[in-house]
Amino acid sequence: MLIDIIAGARPNFMKVAPIIRALETRKASGGTLRYRLVHTGQHYDARMSGDFFEQLGIPKPDVNLEVGSGTQAEQAGAIMTSYEKLLEGSRSDLCLVVGDVTSTMACAIAAQKLGVRVAHVEAGIRSGDWSMPEEIGDLQPSCPNSCT
Repeated sequence: MLIDIIAGARPNFMKVAPIIRALETRKASGGTLRYRLVHTGQHYDARMSGDFFEQLGIPKPDVNLEVGSGTQAEQAGAIMTSYEKLLEGSRSDLCLVVGDVTSTMACAIAAQKLGVRVAHVEAGIRSGDWSMPEEIGDLQPSCPNSCT
């Protein structure tokens, strides 16, 4: 099973680091799960991206969509378009998104539209304030029981 791990912004980097370590540990003991780290490029300069990868021991991304700056809508559209092209060329079995940033929403939508299962990892309490764009939790498709 190939899992796309999506990271695009600082909060994502902190959340994917332990997931990647767990997958690497499992792989070392004979596990068959494979992953592809996809950096959307939402946060792209060294202070907002590169330093976090180094400090958290995250491997270099397998794919960098390099969407760069823009409005939230421009970034979301660019991420969706680029991730869709990636999936059409090299499909994964599962899209694993974390947190509640633009990259999370955009990749989840692109994967779901192409029939790729989506799993969402989140932590912390929700505000319940639906006027906040980050409150997308219930819109994320969840991973079915077969994702183990």
